[in-house]
Amino acid sequence: MTSSELHVLSATDWDEWYGVLEGAFGGAGKGPEHREAVRGITDPGRSLAARDGKLLVGTAGSFRFDVTVPGGRSASIAGVSMVSVAATHRRRGILGSLMRRQLDDFRDAGEPLAMLTASEPAIYGRYGYGAASRFLRAEIDTARVRLGPLPDGTDAVRIRTAPPAEALTACEAVYARAVSRRPGMIARLPGWDAVQILDGDPSAPLLCVLAETDGEVTGYARYRNRAAWDASGPAGTVEVQDLHADDPASRAALWRYLFGIDLVSTLTKQSLPLDDPLLHLVSDQRRCGLRQWDGLYVRLVEAGTALTARGYTAPVDVVLEVEDEFCGWNTGRWRLSADASGAVCERTADPADLALPVRALGAAYLGGTSLTSLAAAGTVRELRPGALSAACTAFGSGPAPWYPHDF
Repeated sequence: MTSSELHVLSATDWDEWYGVLEGAFGGAGKGPEHREAVRGITDPGRSLAARDGKLLVGTAGSFRFDVTVPGGRSASIAGVSMVSVAATHRRRGILGSLMRRQLDDFRDAGEPLAMLTASEPAIYGRYGYGAASRFLRAEIDTARVRLGPLPDGTDAVRIRTAPPAEALTACEAVYARAVSRRPGMIARLPGWDAVQILDGDPSAPLLCVLAETDGEVTGYARYRNRAAWDASGPAGTVEVQDLHADDPASRAALWRYLFGIDLVSTLTKQSLPLDDPLLHLVSDQRRCGLRQWDGLYVRLVEAGTALTARGYTAPVDVVLEVEDEFCGWNTGRWRLSADASGAVCERTADPADLALPVRALGAAYLGGTSLTSLAAAGTVRELRPGALSAACTAFGSGPAPWYPHDF
């Protein structure tokens, strides 16, 4: 596959391009409403089409987002999405060509970081992406799991139902306030708010409740109530799509409402942070059906700029010997110096303190993967005694990284 066979997507080719993408993911689309919403948020100028002659056989797209990084700062990222290769054209280097072109384009555009969520985790490590966050999936037996004790002020929070479309502005304001509190949170771009309430399941329509404190909206939950019955009686499931709140009382009031819905025996949530407060409110974590999954994958496009962009939890002065076979411009030694005033990461000829591949830096970037853990796996090598412990502390994060915004 040569670069001449890769093209920036033409708006007139979008239907064909998106059809290839749908085919690669099993061929089952989410309906015309979802398709038109995706068309509206797709930027053809950031999307690539791979062709074999006249046949379109590969896709890749990206979005320019602002993401929260450790220290509560905001950094610009390229959010990689819509990557596929037709089943007829696997193992011909098409994916590698798409990844190569994307990273070159991100560098030219001054975007120092790329992030993605992987349909198949084994794919992206060879292109320098490291698993930087994890999340929990929950399937809670609400017949046996109770909530409590609840924080002060929970009873003062009013919960009311609202049509999802009518409540969208209020919900987005709550989400926007939450973005800066946790690494991995992505600021919503225009047009993405409507995607959150697309409803393609008439058997269990999307529902919404708002939490209000002193007349102000301080939280929301969107969910589906999927009715079911078995030989013992009602066995419905509440499927929580998203829940955000400004404060502990509003969050607890929303969960109490969801746990108390009639004719339900199971509550599911597809994504919770590893340190979600719900874990401290439930009476029995073992009956919450918790499973851990990999989340965001991070790729440092420009190592120096990316490491300068985030905050650090402790002062650090360390020389990193970075290995990057796919983006050779990152290979070499970088001195990272950081304190409360900020960080600087620049080229240096000084002896290295730690040696690591760029994939390990991506994994550690959001503070959710420790350098010590990576060293125990043999991925990071300590070249100066004490350097690993100091760097691991500095790279940490208070809140666990988490992304509730799919892209």
